[in-house]
Amino acid sequence: MNTPSDASHAFSLPEREAVYRAIHERRDMRHFSGGTVADDLLQRLLSAAHHAPSVGFMQPWRFIRIRSRPLREGVHALVEQERVLTAQALGEREAGRDSEFMKLKVQGVLDAAEVLVVALPPGREAHVFGRRTLPEMDVASAACAIQNLWLAARAEGLGMGWVSIFCPVKLGELLNMPEGSKPIAILCLGPVHAFYDQPMLQAEKWARRAALADMVFEDHWGQPAVAPDPASDF
Repeated sequence: MNTPSDASHAFSLPEREAVYRAIHERRDMRHFSGGTVADDLLQRLLSAAHHAPSVGFMQPWRFIRIRSRPLREGVHALVEQERVLTAQALGEREAGRDSEFMKLKVQGVLDAAEVLVVALPPGREAHVFGRRTLPEMDVASAACAIQNLWLAARAEGLGMGWVSIFCPVKLGELLNMPEGSKPIAILCLGPVHAFYDQPMLQAEKWARRAALADMVFEDHWGQPAVAPDPASDF
């Protein structure tokens, strides 16, 4: 790996390698092996999430730990309802896509050691800083917290899956959330038998990772960027 011209603020090489390893080996997990997550470990993960950046330092994340089995089953049922509706919508767009979708495992709510619901709190409209023209930055900030948790979980050897197939209104009602709040993620967290060697949807031939070169423009939309010389072995 090339050495930065000013490495005074850089982590050591093993530390940097660990960061990049967590990024590249993180997977959206759907298969869990049961077990438990120790309370002190869960607290570490939530602390990592809570140290995420947020626009205007608004910290728009709330975590609801689902410990009740009946509630878990209720969450699972909501996901299954939306799974069917999503399949129907896909089938209307492309013949056969609905049956392909129904073969995919889209959640681990009943299998994971822990289930966390991430929600936006009421009163977010009071935060104008950074949101006057981009009000959706509350969602972007909460997503940063989720990513922090995800990477920390991978580093701790735990799998995590982000489930987004649910009706937010129904889930909010199930969890007695206040008016103005909005659930944005169901996180399945816990031990796994193995991490996927590639994204599950890519392995299932549902989609594939796009080339980075197709995602980076220079100066104007659609103008390809000049690729720099490789600067990392990661």
